[in-house]
Amino acid sequence: MPQWHSRPADAVAQHWAVSPETGLDEAEVTRRRERYGLNRLPEAKSRGPLIRFLAQFRNLLIYVLLGAALITALLGHWVDTAVIVGVVLVNAVIGFVQEGKAEDALRAIRDMLSARAMVVREGRQYTVPAEELVPGDFVLLQAGDRVPADMRLWRARGLLIEEAALTGESVAQEKSIDPVPADAVLGDRLDMAYSGTLVTHGQGAGIVVGSGADTEIGRISRLVSQVETLTTPLLRQMATFSRWLTGAVLGLALLIFLFGILWRDMAPAEMFMTVVGLAVAAIPEGLPAILTVTLAIGVQRLAGRHAIIRRLPVVETLGSLSVICSDKTGTLTRNEMMVQSLVSAAGRCRVEGEGYRPRGGFLHGEETLDPVRHPWLWRILRAGLLCNDATLEQTEEGWQVHGDPMEGALITAALKGGLDADDERAANPRTDLIPFDSQHKFMATLHHDHQGEAFVYVKGAPEQVLRACHAVWGDQGEAPLDLEAWEQHIEALAAEGQRVLAVACKAMPLQAQSVDFADVESGLVLLGLLGLIDPPREEAIRAVADCREAGIRVKMITGDHAGTARAIAAQLDLSNSDEVITGQQLESMDDEALARRVEEVDVYARVSPEHKLRLVTLLQAQQAIVAMTGDGVNDAPALKRADVGIAMGRKGTEAAKEASEMVIADDNFASIVRAVEQGRTVYDNLKKAIVFLLPINGGEAMSILVAVLFGLTLPITPVQILWVNMVSSVALAMALAFEATEPDTMRRPPRPADEAIISGFLLWRIALVAVLMAAGVFGIFRLALAEGASLEEARTYAVNTLVVMEIFYLFSVRFLRTPSLSWAHMVDSHAVLIAVAVVAVLQLMFTYAPFMERFFDTRPVDFVHGVEIVLIGIGLFAVLELEKFWLRWRAGRL
Repeated sequence: MPQWHSRPADAVAQHWAVSPETGLDEAEVTRRRERYGLNRLPEAKSRGPLIRFLAQFRNLLIYVLLGAALITALLGHWVDTAVIVGVVLVNAVIGFVQEGKAEDALRAIRDMLSARAMVVREGRQYTVPAEELVPGDFVLLQAGDRVPADMRLWRARGLLIEEAALTGESVAQEKSIDPVPADAVLGDRLDMAYSGTLVTHGQGAGIVVGSGADTEIGRISRLVSQVETLTTPLLRQMATFSRWLTGAVLGLALLIFLFGILWRDMAPAEMFMTVVGLAVAAIPEGLPAILTVTLAIGVQRLAGRHAIIRRLPVVETLGSLSVICSDKTGTLTRNEMMVQSLVSAAGRCRVEGEGYRPRGGFLHGEETLDPVRHPWLWRILRAGLLCNDATLEQTEEGWQVHGDPMEGALITAALKGGLDADDERAANPRTDLIPFDSQHKFMATLHHDHQGEAFVYVKGAPEQVLRACHAVWGDQGEAPLDLEAWEQHIEALAAEGQRVLAVACKAMPLQAQSVDFADVESGLVLLGLLGLIDPPREEAIRAVADCREAGIRVKMITGDHAGTARAIAAQLDLSNSDEVITGQQLESMDDEALARRVEEVDVYARVSPEHKLRLVTLLQAQQAIVAMTGDGVNDAPALKRADVGIAMGRKGTEAAKEASEMVIADDNFASIVRAVEQGRTVYDNLKKAIVFLLPINGGEAMSILVAVLFGLTLPITPVQILWVNMVSSVALAMALAFEATEPDTMRRPPRPADEAIISGFLLWRIALVAVLMAAGVFGIFRLALAEGASLEEARTYAVNTLVVMEIFYLFSVRFLRTPSLSWAHMVDSHAVLIAVAVVAVLQLMFTYAPFMERFFDTRPVDFVHGVEIVLIGIGLFAVLELEKFWLRWRAGRL
């Protein structure tokens, strides 16, 4: 793309063969439209609903479930087949619905283009649809316009353009027509106006040098479309787990099949049906449904905490975050300018408050200043209020500024001081003004009050205003101006990341009806300096501290200036050093050098969308699980690339929201910390569900395995196994999805990205419980047969024993390492109690309902055997609690 910003304006006009006075003629416009196309971004091809629905089945565990459905169909158990297929379909439908709001970042960016544009063609001004603009068109801009295409400015009078969506800089950028160096970053290209940005002040005109896909927004949209969306850690772990489980089940089934034929001389058909029963027993059919429900509950809980999730698995990914890369403007800060410091001859005071809300005081040390008692403070505030073109109003969404954000901050400061904007303007009507322009860098307004006095207020760049001042106003009136001392004040404010304005005044003759540059070139009296900043959110300061305690690093990546970024980082206590890496420094580093620096430095300034994307990618290459937060178009590529893209809901652009997996509805960085906590809770609950289900399946499979190895009768039939797996096991495991957050959740470090979902400890627990369950099921089955019970009665006892052991195991598994003997722990979960009650009712129906006998070949259980079954469950619980005590004793925690 040509470096239009480095070329003189007349050279750009010559390149595009256009005269600013006459513009293009219609014939040339038509030719260029045929060559360059319409000024809109190309439509992205989206997947149709059928393809998106079928994509929900691309999971190995789903394939295993479909295989189980096929096996049960071969067995002729059509009801069981329907149940398994139903689980798969429910899982797919939930995923389809959750992804129904599929990413459409390109369309969101397209919506940012201006609808209409004022253009000069054939010597006349026309208002045309923005999409009809072509390169070379001469376009006029005024306050309130959204820039319709990328333009090289030809004329700029007091032109300020708010570019936060592209650069991350919260203050509207002052524009000029002078060329800038070719290597200037986007935020420093003062002679350019970019598509989608907003004119907040002044007037301008420029030549279109980029339209449609050739604009800066178009370049970002191409980045978004090229970014690969990564899978989540949970899905990667579940894929590994599914492959391991599938291989183990199929391998074991093959070995048992061969053993039965070669060693037991069993018929292949009979052995095949036995192996089918083993496969049905070993496969946790309910796991996908529990996984989906657990994630969905996490989504619901987060929605109540102002975090909207767009893809289910992202809930769990939040829990594994190790780095949060945050945009500054609107995310860590309020994106609302605020006067933070006032400096006068009487001293310096700090301004309290938040954003544009006119609440706060003026502190000089520990003393709160009242502007009524301190005329110097009153004069500064009134000057900022009257030498001002912005307005401030309260809406349902809060206080809103119409106009330049810095001028809005001056109005807010005046209101904090007790001034009434309408009264002051009525008492001191404006007679004339010199509007702000980039050449003179100040604004001046002439006022007449009702007491017969006339005066000029001037505000602007401090070096420009100080040059015209001969005195300074203090407690005792006018005093000589010490220029060197005031320059030191300016440097001190700038070093703190504050943008500095100077305000001054001058008495005018009563008959003066106009003000010109000669009137304000000298003779001004300096009233003081105002230091403005986009302040950090109070809740963001706390959230950064919470992240540090949870082992999560927060990195600020912003398009703003390095000094501002350093100041905000210091207020947030973001980093142990004040080092900042700028976009130009990033350009000079190769990936290897930057990878070393990215581990040490947490603040990055003046960066482009490509820089943000590069930083996120390098962090991921170091095995970090990365979240990227942002609200601008410039954040969209990095948002899409990150493991979790987090957009701001209130002030975020639609492009940012559509490129992200999560939207923070209240624009509160602290909501991210709460989301991380919920993500860790979801993962803990998923582990509990897996550790609950696998021993049950392992116990069932082990029972069948023992029967085959020793030539014994199966203690439970395949259809009874399906009842346990799909009804009681799932219902009980579902209760674990509602488990509350454990106390130490946010004091643990993030888990490694490559951590297996089944650790050595969990593998031991699964094996132990599986053996105990198999012993209980086989033990009561063999005991019943030895006592003369029928095969149907013995199998009914075995099934009920398995379910009772599941119930007692549920109370134990809620606390994997902590003993659960406390009665409070036993009954503190309503979900667990409800699940146990539901399973108890279903199991009673399974055992005693006559129609169940036809389906499952069951028989009633007498009182004595019922007591035996409950005692076996209590025995299992006691063994597991003793094991927990032993583990804690060995770890020295007792």
